[in-house]
Amino acid sequence: MENLIEKMKEFGFNSYESKVYLALLKKNPSTGYEISQLADIPQSRAYDALKSLEAENIVYTFGNDRPLKYSPISPKELTKRLKRKMNSSIDFLEKKLPHVKSDDVEPVNRIFGYENITNKIKEIVDNTYKTLYLGVWAYDYKVVEEVISNAYDRGVEIKISGFDNLKTMYGDLYPHQDTIEKEDYSGGRLIYLLSDNKECLFLFIEDSVIWTNDKNISFLIKEFFIHDMCLIDIQEKFPEQLKYFYGTGLKKLKNKISDKKSVYKE
Repeated sequence: MENLIEKMKEFGFNSYESKVYLALLKKNPSTGYEISQLADIPQSRAYDALKSLEAENIVYTFGNDRPLKYSPISPKELTKRLKRKMNSSIDFLEKKLPHVKSDDVEPVNRIFGYENITNKIKEIVDNTYKTLYLGVWAYDYKVVEEVISNAYDRGVEIKISGFDNLKTMYGDLYPHQDTIEKEDYSGGRLIYLLSDNKECLFLFIEDSVIWTNDKNISFLIKEFFIHDMCLIDIQEKFPEQLKYFYGTGLKKLKNKISDKKSVYKE
């Protein structure tokens, strides 16, 4: 009997309602007093349960005599209703759940230490399936080259913005010409990484980096890569024209755009 009560509770019945319904299956029609005796519950609780079950059309009064007598719907009818209700709920969830959008804000994490950072880079690259953008120095590239090679073999599209004469056989390379100036200006070796347009990592690889799946930050990192690689490609194709208009290393342009404390100032 206890197993039946527990199963009925799984379908929204409380303990008293379950006991009242089972008591009525044993003897019907029955008065409220008789039901309380059969179910072994207080008479007031029996009437409360009868009232709620009657509202759900699971029990009904029998005749007009006093005291009132109650009868239950059949177990077959009850289970049929429960199945119908359950199927309706499942259908509703199947339609609505796929359209629920998360309002959660992705955390922005800080990772410290060179080994921890390079291990995280390897983990991200290992879990990249479509596209990988990477801005990296030659020294640090060697540390993660094996996972880059594996990603390339998996068919991942790889684009690398390289510093310090970085060489690679994997993906498209966009080499920076102002390597020493870049390190002096930023204060250290920077790392930029974007995996499948959603997971990104950036900042100083020797010290600490930011790592997140936040879509807005990932969008900004993607835009940074696009602009950086576009500029590198333009510098390679029109070196003399750019030098004429903006000076060596685009210093005139950088002076125009940068703040007053910029190292580009001559």
